[in-house]
Amino acid sequence: MDELVSIIVPVYNAEKFIRETMDCVVAQTYPRWELLLVEDCSRDGTVAVIEEYIRENGEGRIRLIKQPENMGAARARNRGLQEAIGRYIAYLDADDLWLPEKLEKELEFMEQKNAAFAFTGYEFADGNGKGTGKVVHVPETMNYRQALSNTTIFTTTVMFDTRKIAKDLLEMPVIKSEDTALWWKVLRNGYTAYGLDENLVKYRRPRKSLSSNKVEALRRIWNLYRKAEHMGVLSSAWHFCFWAVRAVMRRV
Repeated sequence: MDELVSIIVPVYNAEKFIRETMDCVVAQTYPRWELLLVEDCSRDGTVAVIEEYIRENGEGRIRLIKQPENMGAARARNRGLQEAIGRYIAYLDADDLWLPEKLEKELEFMEQKNAAFAFTGYEFADGNGKGTGKVVHVPETMNYRQALSNTTIFTTTVMFDTRKIAKDLLEMPVIKSEDTALWWKVLRNGYTAYGLDENLVKYRRPRKSLSSNKVEALRRIWNLYRKAEHMGVLSSAWHFCFWAVRAVMRRV
């Protein structure tokens, strides 16, 4: 396979992590990629770190895209989607890490399954990017109804094939937990997500990160059921309970 992969990274105040994240892309065994760093008006030294890295590693494959104002992760990813020229779209958060063979193995898997939407397993990591040994395994497939009560699909593991899914369908809703809202939107339109049950990603979870704020996470998912999917209270509660149980099981 010789198709270009566009890697979209929303960046905000990521000075501490972004160099290591860029390193993990440069280290990929699959060589055909472009890295789109959508900078969302950081207040730290993120831009200087990225610009220095681009000078060191050569321009062209790594592109710094500056937002005119701070607009949030959903709009940053959508800006990256607009700028992307690759057939495949892969998401990577600014503080997460890929194993070197992530792109190569996921692309081979998508070709084997004739998949439009794929995701992989991952391992939780501490603030230093060191794996904790807690690996999240993923199912072989996931449809819309299954996904409503199972948020196993993690952003940094996802890849889409734009020859099979129109780009406009891949625009993230501007809502909290926009990534989960996108998976549901794609699956609701009749697509199936294929899971590669192999740990190819490290999900860094600093203590103060948004994702580690459990109360906020519960609120965001509940709002997705009610506002994004327009589900009734009883149906929302049913799916929410299953989601909560699975979320806890992934972390213990």
